[in-house]
Amino acid sequence: MSNRNMSIKQQWINYIYSLQDNICKALELEDGKATFQEDKWLRPEGGGGRTRVIANGNVFEKGGVNVSAVEGVVTDAMRNQLKLSHDFNNNELHWFACGLSLVLHPINPFVPTVHCNYRMFELYDSASDDGHEGAVIDRWFGGGTDLTPYYLIDEDAIHFHKTYKDVCDKFDSTFYPTFKKQCDDYFVNYHRNNERRGIGGIFYDYQRPSENKDVDFWVSFGQGCGNAFTEAYIPIVAKRKNSLFTEENKHWQEIRRGRYTEFNLVHDRGTLFGLKTNGRIESILMSLPPTVRFEYNHQPVEGSEEDKLLQACLNPKEWVGM
Repeated sequence: MSNRNMSIKQQWINYIYSLQDNICKALELEDGKATFQEDKWLRPEGGGGRTRVIANGNVFEKGGVNVSAVEGVVTDAMRNQLKLSHDFNNNELHWFACGLSLVLHPINPFVPTVHCNYRMFELYDSASDDGHEGAVIDRWFGGGTDLTPYYLIDEDAIHFHKTYKDVCDKFDSTFYPTFKKQCDDYFVNYHRNNERRGIGGIFYDYQRPSENKDVDFWVSFGQGCGNAFTEAYIPIVAKRKNSLFTEENKHWQEIRRGRYTEFNLVHDRGTLFGLKTNGRIESILMSLPPTVRFEYNHQPVEGSEEDKLLQACLNPKEWVGM
């Protein structure tokens, strides 16, 4: 079936599963030892997914590349989480969500952790008697890719941000500055003096089709960003995976992993959405690092490489054009 004759929903599902295949293949090649273990699952309320996990490799200590295409009836908890209009309150609504979500935690502290997520959400009026969803009454797209280094290497940060700026600029020159700021403002541990968990990237959410940017535009933009992941991340891994490191470097990595864990459990919308929709807990918590440290009032030595990273997390930089 050609894309022209295929529903937007099916086009997106097909793309997301294909993206998972392509990313996993590239990561296995770069690791050179570990392979992804696959776990297919079904959600009792509707839909399912494909979880792929990699562990104990030459490069990746733990990671996962997950896809899901799930659906169900909108619950009161979801209405509050998604801030749905009161106009819908008296109707039974149905929802569908499909996306890819990945997190990779490398062994070497000089290789950054990375997160990537691209998704589409649809909202329908009451389902028909045959069980099919009703008419689409809302649809939006969201996603992004962000980098969490443990040691700040400027050329890596510039490469990562420039890759996504190049993608954004092909669609709209305002996207990169807008979505970079949204990323800087989203991945924040507000309870730690507004400390970012990393050096950002791009992040967008609730992007609805419009007259100027129709549904095909947002599908194509999500595909462009998803396809750019390997170009943005793999070259950094290749440069840093054989860097020598000490126990002190590993200690700092685990301190920063603790900050990553805090954000995911306290603030992350995807985690909270999964928990409120009876999501698959193993897939949701796959994003957590294998080892972390929580030390009382830990502060790096002023002026050290560790402090340089912390200052970048407290004060986001404009990396492109440096």
